[in-house]
Amino acid sequence: MENYRIAIEFKDGLKGVLDLSKLVMSHDAGVFTALRDQALFHQAYLDHGAVTWPGELDLAPDAMYDSIKKRHQYLHF
Repeated sequence: MENYRIAIEFKDGLKGVLDLSKLVMSHDAGVFTALRDQALFHQAYLDHGAVTWPGELDLAPDAMYDSIKKRHQYLHF
């Protein structure tokens, strides 16, 4: 993870990178403002398929999947 990007691989083999910088840095980031702290951002872990951070911040797996498919942000690793 660097520059608010997360590499993800789903069970069906779809792989991609999510760039969360717009979400984290926007003026209306809400609870995600906390992730501007790179130390906190790097504490991401998986919880029941959701990318999660301390403080009960998480991203829904289906939203991440759809985002990667729509933007064709595929990875080959």
